[in-house]
Amino acid sequence: MATNNYPTPMLDVLEEGPWPSFITGFKKLRDEHPDERIRNVINGLMGQLEHSYETKMGYWKGGTISVFGYGGGIIPRFSEVGHMFPESKEFHTLRVQPPAGNYYTTDMLRQLADSWEKWGSGLQTFHGQTGNIMFIGANSVNFQHFFDEINEYGWDLGGAGPCVRTGMSCVGAARCEMSNCNEHAIHRRLMNNFTDDVHRPALPYKFKFKVSGCPNDCQNAIERADFAVIGTWRDEMKVNQEAVKEMIMKKAKEIGKEGDRSAGRQYMFDNVISRCPTQAIKLNDDDTITVDNGNCVRCMHCLNVMPKALQVGDDKGVTILIGGKRTLKIGDLMGTVVIPFMKLDNEEDYERIVELAASIIDFWAENGLEHERCGEMIERIGLVNFLEGIGIDPDPNMIKQPRNVSYVRTDGWDEAAEAWFNRKREEKAAA
Repeated sequence: MATNNYPTPMLDVLEEGPWPSFITGFKKLRDEHPDERIRNVINGLMGQLEHSYETKMGYWKGGTISVFGYGGGIIPRFSEVGHMFPESKEFHTLRVQPPAGNYYTTDMLRQLADSWEKWGSGLQTFHGQTGNIMFIGANSVNFQHFFDEINEYGWDLGGAGPCVRTGMSCVGAARCEMSNCNEHAIHRRLMNNFTDDVHRPALPYKFKFKVSGCPNDCQNAIERADFAVIGTWRDEMKVNQEAVKEMIMKKAKEIGKEGDRSAGRQYMFDNVISRCPTQAIKLNDDDTITVDNGNCVRCMHCLNVMPKALQVGDDKGVTILIGGKRTLKIGDLMGTVVIPFMKLDNEEDYERIVELAASIIDFWAENGLEHERCGEMIERIGLVNFLEGIGIDPDPNMIKQPRNVSYVRTDGWDEAAEAWFNRKREEKAAA
């Protein structure tokens, strides 16, 4: 048992109420862990945290540390009140890249946990805001040993600082019927190619890859990734009309009106038909539905409500959006569509997506200002200049957001449209 525990009356309050508290976990480590070193480290951490709550100030300062050969991947944490809480005066965080799709085996988790209890504090987070496994609480003596050990059995550090950050991908086709691409292959291909840019920060700021297998975008890639890959399809969605009829009667039963077809139809109107943003879906008198695929914007609502009746099409690929980010210089930005549709069926297709990412990173590295995300650079120089810089012709399907006014400028429209149609005819003839 740890001795001379620091008093923590303010932290104790956080254990009150109906919800689990991280303080309970801290205390369990402090009081019950068999390793005296870990008990003392957590005791010091809780003492400093209590002190921060009392003074309403943070006392962690940064610095520069890294494992041999790397320039990033570790968040240094040195305590400014280390003389008061010497057990935790150094509390560095190591970012470790997760497997694509966050698939683990229990053997993996046990192996990582054993290594971290051997060299660190025992505190872990699955996953940090960027997607890394966060190993929180190593001192300057042990962090290299921890990295060497996990690297020996296959793990690597993620990004920290002005570099390519750890990539993320959704659970994908292994468990989701909405998948339109091989999310994990895209994830690994991009991250393996840009590993040097992850480990050796040399960019204006951070650059994130995120891959979601459908427009549900479970990775929030459009909002948070500089390079967002979203699985999609371009043919008609598949409709199982018998499943539609079954759902109508099933919903009537669920709302207490078994056998009442009109009640089931009303549910369908209220929860599916009326919620289509472009009114692209229609319920017919015979309880079948008709989908106007030309006006479908892939919002995914109807497919999510009726996964047995509606399924994604067969002509699958990805849409690529550039420039998503959270707040910094100019506020939140959503990604802008740069590649409306790209097939990913063979090795050449995967090489194309890597080449596109490389050209974007190179152009941003050369033209971005210090501490400026890729989307902020596009806002500053304009989308046309950005497209010219990465060698992509403008396309009417490149959108930043859905149109929200009824007025558009049409000067020069005919010339631009004719140039676009000519280009498409040339591409078709070449194919």
